[in-house]
Amino acid sequence: MDENRNCDETCEEKREEFTISGEELVSKIKDIVKQGNAKKITIRGKDDNEILSFPVTVGVAGIVLAPVFAALGAIAALATECTIVIDR
Repeated sequence: MDENRNCDETCEEKREEFTISGEELVSKIKDIVKQGNAKKITIRGKDDNEILSFPVTVGVAGIVLAPVFAALGAIAALATECTIVIDR
């Protein structure tokens, strides 16, 4: 058996994008983290600039993500619209 597989043939990374209001940002991120199948989450502003990007690993405790949620709360207060990019 050939154990050295080319990732192009066997790996498929999914990317999803959601455009939401700032008010919905924190709850949407919490839902995504609860689902447990996201590798990385990126928040982009209305002008498509990256505001925040963080990896999501399996078994991440809420305490570890507490600073991220605090930053998201600040972003949500300032942002009228943003895009969440999820790499699964």
